Amino acid sequence: MTQIKTVNPATDTQIATYALMGAETAHTMIEQCHAAFLEWRQKSHTDRAPYLRKIAAALRDNADALAEIMTDETGKLLRDGQTEVALCAAIFEYTAEHGPDILADEPRTYAGGEKHGIVAHCPIGVIYSIQPWNFPIYQPVRVLASNLMAGNGVVLKHASICTGSGLMLRDICVSAGLPENLFQVLIVDHDVSDGIIGHDLVRGVTMTGSDGAGRHIGQMATKHLKKSVLELGSNDAYLVLEDADIELAVETCVQGRLFNNGETCVSAKRFVVTEKVYDSFTDAFVQQMEAIKMGDPTQDDTQLGPVSSVEQFDTLCDQVAKSIEGGATLLCGGTPPERVGQYYPPTVLANCQPGTPAYDDELFGPVASVIRAKDDDDAMRIANDSRYGLGGGIFSKDEDKAVQLARDHFDTGMVRINSFGAADPNMPFGGVKDSGFGREHGGFGMKEFVNVKAIYLP
Repeated sequence: MTQIKTVNPATDTQIATYALMGAETAHTMIEQCHAAFLEWRQKSHTDRAPYLRKIAAALRDNADALAEIMTDETGKLLRDGQTEVALCAAIFEYTAEHGPDILADEPRTYAGGEKHGIVAHCPIGVIYSIQPWNFPIYQPVRVLASNLMAGNGVVLKHASICTGSGLMLRDICVSAGLPENLFQVLIVDHDVSDGIIGHDLVRGVTMTGSDGAGRHIGQMATKHLKKSVLELGSNDAYLVLEDADIELAVETCVQGRLFNNGETCVSAKRFVVTEKVYDSFTDAFVQQMEAIKMGDPTQDDTQLGPVSSVEQFDTLCDQVAKSIEGGATLLCGGTPPERVGQYYPPTVLANCQPGTPAYDDELFGPVASVIRAKDDDDAMRIANDSRYGLGGGIFSKDEDKAVQLARDHFDTGMVRINSFGAADPNMPFGGVKDSGFGREHGGFGMKEFVNVKAIYLP
C-alpha cells in the first residue's frame, strides 16, 4: 500500500487520498523537528506562552472548518466537533497560563538543610505522538500543548482515517506563529512507525488507543529505552446504587453512553445496577435509548451519527453477536438499518456474562451493557472485575458515601459522581491496569516528558 484514503462514514464517499511517507522522508522530518527544538528550548516558559495563546485563538477562528472535517472523516456530530475545538483552545490557554508556574525551578535543601539545590524541569527533545481517530483534534492537542510548554518538539502519527484533520491542525498552528518544523505530521504505515520509535532523536513516545496496540507500542518503546505514556481503552462501569436518583442516573447514563457516537475511551459502557432499582432504571434507560434520533451528523436535531468506519461497524456487530450467543439479552437495537453509511442503532444488552465482549471488552459504539448487582457492595465488586481501569461513575444521593467509594475502592484513574464528562484541562486524565499509565491534563502532562534535573549548589 502506497497511499491511504479517507472516507465519510455517513455517506461512504471518498474524501481524499494521501501518499504514505517512506522511512527516509519521515526521518528527515524528525531531524527537522529536532533542529526546531534546539531553538525552541532556549525560550523560557513565559516566552512560550504567547505562542500557545495564539494557537488557541486560531483554533477558535477556524472552529467551523475543523468541525466540518472531523465530521466528514469520523461521523461525529458537527456540534460535538465544535465543542471539541473549544476544549482544545481551553487546553492551550490553561497550559499557557499555568505552565510557567508548574514547570518553574524548585528550590530544595539537602545535607540536613545546610545546603541548597534546584530541581529543574528541562525539555528532552522530540516526542512521538501516536493518536486515534475518535477525537481528531483533542487527542493530538493534549500532547502538543503540554510538550510545547515543556520545550519539546512533537511529531504526530495520526489515525489514517482522520489524516486531513491532523494536517489542518498543523497548518493552523504554523499560521498562528509556531515555528515551522516544531510540530510535524507523519503519514506512515506501522512498519515505518516502529522504526520511528527507535530513532535516536525521538526521546519519548505517547500513544492513545487499544490495549493491544498499547502493548506493542510500550514494548517497542521499552526495547529502545524510551519513556512512554499510554492512554488505552476501557469498559468503564457506572454504578447505580440503591439510593440513586433514578431519573438523573438514566438521563446521565444515556448521555454518557452515546457521547461522541459512543466512541469515547472514558464513556459509560457497563451499567452496574443494584437489584433494588434494577427494573426502574433499566425500563427507563431502554425507553430513552429507543427514542434517540439517529441520522445525518451535520443536522442540529440528530442525536447519534454513524460509527467511524466499516471496520468499526463490523467489529461492533461481531461483539454484539458474540455477547448474545454468550447469554446476553437484547433489550433494544442490535439491528442496523439498511441505509448508506455506517449507522449502528442505540443498543442495550442485559444479563451480560463474564467471558463475553459486553462484559469483558470495550464496545466502541452506541451499545450499553447492563449488569445486575445484588447490592452496593456487589456493584463495586463487579465494577472492579475488569482488566481495565480508566474511568467510571457512581450514582448515589449520599455524596459522602460515593466519594469514599470512589477514593478507597474504585480501581480506576477517574470517577464521576452523579455526572458524566470526558475531560477538563485542570483535572488529571489517565488510568490504571490495562488502561495504561501516565497522566495528561491538570499540569501532570507537562512533567511526563521532561528531565527532572537536580542541581546541587555548594
